[in-house]
Amino acid sequence: MVGASGYAGGELLRILLDHPAFEISAVVASESSAGRLLGDVHPQLPALADHRLAGPGAVADLAVDIAFLSLPHGESATLARALPEEVRVVDLGADHRLRDPQDWQRAYGGTHAGTWPYGLPELPGARAEIAHSTRVAAPGCYPTATILALRPLLDAGLVEPVDLVVVAASGTSGAGRSAKLGLLGSEVMGDLTAYKVATHQHVPEMLQALGHGCTLSFTPVLAPMPRGILATATARLRPGVGTDDLYDALQAAYAGEPFMHVRPPGRWPHTAAVSGSNGCQLQVAADRAAGRAVVVAAIDNLGKGAAGQALQCANLMLGLPESAGLTANGVAP
Repeated sequence: MVGASGYAGGELLRILLDHPAFEISAVVASESSAGRLLGDVHPQLPALADHRLAGPGAVADLAVDIAFLSLPHGESATLARALPEEVRVVDLGADHRLRDPQDWQRAYGGTHAGTWPYGLPELPGARAEIAHSTRVAAPGCYPTATILALRPLLDAGLVEPVDLVVVAASGTSGAGRSAKLGLLGSEVMGDLTAYKVATHQHVPEMLQALGHGCTLSFTPVLAPMPRGILATATARLRPGVGTDDLYDALQAAYAGEPFMHVRPPGRWPHTAAVSGSNGCQLQVAADRAAGRAVVVAAIDNLGKGAAGQALQCANLMLGLPESAGLTANGVAP
C-alpha cells in the first residue's frame, strides 16, 4: 500500500483488514509522513496502530503480490516504474487512465505516463481485461458515478450522445486530506459550492469511457458531508423513449452485478445508503416536458469511487471472488 496517509489510503487499509485472502505487508507514505505510526495517522485502524509508515524509497524493495498506489495525480507513474514487473499494480490516481496524451496535458499538465486498462468492471468487456492485466488504472470518483449512470442508456440507443449534462455533489473527502481554507468545517457547513465549473480535470476521462462521441457539461458541487457522491445526469431522449425503456436498460445492463442496485420505480438514491460500501444506487425517469432522461447515481466516493473499486479490480487480477472483502450494503445513519 503506497500513499497510506490520505483518506482513500485509509479506507483501503480498513477494507483490506477484513479481506479473507489479503495480508498487509508494507505501508508506504509520503516523506512528510514517513516514520509516523499508522495509529497516529488513522486512529480508526487499531489493528495497524503499531505499523510504522515507510518512505517512498521503500517501494523498490517491496516483496508483494499486488501494490495499491493511492497518490496525488502525477505522482504514481514514477513509483510504478520502480516496482518489479511481476508485481501487480492498481493505481487509484489519474496517471494511467487517459489514452490521449493531449487530454492528459490539458487536464493535468506534465508528461503523459501511458495508458493502463481501465478499472471499471461493470463496463462492457472490462472485467475480462482487468482479470488478465498486471497494471490497472482505477477510475476517478466523479467519472464512476457518471459513467455508471449514462453508459447503459447510450449503449441502448435511448438517448442522444450530444448535450449530456451532469451536476454532481461530493463530500469533502473527495478533495483530499491536505489542509485547505475552503475545506474547513466553518467554511463548508451549511453551504453548497460549485467549483471547477466547465474546467474539471475528470471530464476527458468521462468522455473516453462513455464513448459514442459524447459532449458533456459537468458541474461539481462541494457538499457539507464527509463522503458520498450524488450525480444527476441528463440526456436528450430519442423519439418515443419513456421511463420504462430507460429503467429496463439499466436493469438489463446491471443484472447480476454484485454492487449495482437499480432502485424500485419512483424511489431515488441516497448517499447515506451507500456510505462505507462499494455499492452504487441508480434511478431514472423520462422528463417528457423537457425531452430528457434524468439518471441519479449515488456512490461512496471513498468506496466505489476509490478504495472499494481498487479492491474489486485486485480481486479480479488475482483470480479471487470479485466481491471478496467488499459489500454493497451501506452504513446509515
